[in-house]
Amino acid sequence: MSELVIREIGAGEFVRVWPFFQAIAAGGDTYTYPRDIGLEQARTIWTTPPARCFVAERDGQALGCYRLAPNQMGPGDHVANGSYMVAPEARGQGIASALCEHSLEQARHAGFTAMQFNCVVVSNTTAVRLWQRHGFRIVGQVPGAFRHAQLGPTDIYVMHCML
Repeated sequence: MSELVIREIGAGEFVRVWPFFQAIAAGGDTYTYPRDIGLEQARTIWTTPPARCFVAERDGQALGCYRLAPNQMGPGDHVANGSYMVAPEARGQGIASALCEHSLEQARHAGFTAMQFNCVVVSNTTAVRLWQRHGFRIVGQVPGAFRHAQLGPTDIYVMHCML
């Protein structure tokens, strides 16, 4: 198996990640995006500055991606926010972990002092454990803040990591 390459992409290459992005959003179990989000809306959210989009690829195939952006504007823009997606067929290969590590390095390099995840669905236990392995702590829990497609109202965690 060849090496995993993670690199920044712009709006023009976003279509490479769109197939799994669309499938994950449509699943309704991890992201607050509309389940029927369109390509242009997703592309705008993930690639319009100050947001930056990165793709993980092996042998030219897009296997995952992440978005890095300020968590808030103005006085809150020193804290980064990250969002991550891995193609269903590529799960269990360490891609999410590689994306997280890469995003933390990019955030440090960009001058962010911390990273915060605003909405980690409690039932997404794999992601919760992964983020904790990378130094994130659960700093809050919001009751019923996510309408899970199968489970109904579900709590979310706010997770935070100092850089």
